[in-house]
Amino acid sequence: MKRQRIRKAILLISFLLFPITIYYFSPVLVIQGASQGVVVGSLILFGLMFLSSLFLGRGFCGWACPAGGLQECCTLSVDKKVAGGKFNLIKYIIWVPWILTIIVLALLAGGFNSVDFFYQINDGISVSDKFGYIIYYFFVGLIVLLALAGGKRAFCHYICWMAPFMVIGSKIKSVLPIPSLRVRPIKDNCKSCKSCDGKCPMSLPVSTMVQQDSMENTECILCGQCVDTCTKGALKFSFGLPKR
Repeated sequence: MKRQRIRKAILLISFLLFPITIYYFSPVLVIQGASQGVVVGSLILFGLMFLSSLFLGRGFCGWACPAGGLQECCTLSVDKKVAGGKFNLIKYIIWVPWILTIIVLALLAGGFNSVDFFYQINDGISVSDKFGYIIYYFFVGLIVLLALAGGKRAFCHYICWMAPFMVIGSKIKSVLPIPSLRVRPIKDNCKSCKSCDGKCPMSLPVSTMVQQDSMENTECILCGQCVDTCTKGALKFSFGLPKR
């Protein structure tokens, strides 16, 4: 499908730009900036991810994340499904202490009093010295090893510190409710061929979700693989309120 070719091309470009952009996703720079009362670039981007999730869910993960691009490259040799389930909670165990550390350090610094989008980023380029290369290859290696050991998009499931921002936004948009991008099931069209299950990069039980007439899942990244795989029209993208 043309849509999937476009999506994968965007992800590949995002990954190729990762040496430039990696510090803009840094959880460490946020902590360092908070200790000095500085709002850094990565904190701004995390805030934008949260705001975008109110209307696009975890679309960033499926369409623009550089780590997602690397993991999609890994699927050429890794087709193992992740265990998921309770193991998905690991990222929240990482995220909560991290957020609390940021808040405490910011309070000790007297609050945020300045904004520096390029904080500790030389000329706006992340990997500009040997230390930068060490950090870059550490995270690339970590993402690849997790995919090899844990399965498709294991990094997204288990340790991504960005995902909770978008999960929280997705929860809020469903509760309020806020019109947003969604995958909607058309249960009567489903023939239970389960081809969508094999294509889902997040290893979700898509066919079961269709039969339950609900596609709401915090691990769904709205990549549209299931939509474009189904030849019977049992799934479609739509923009609107959640089904009640």
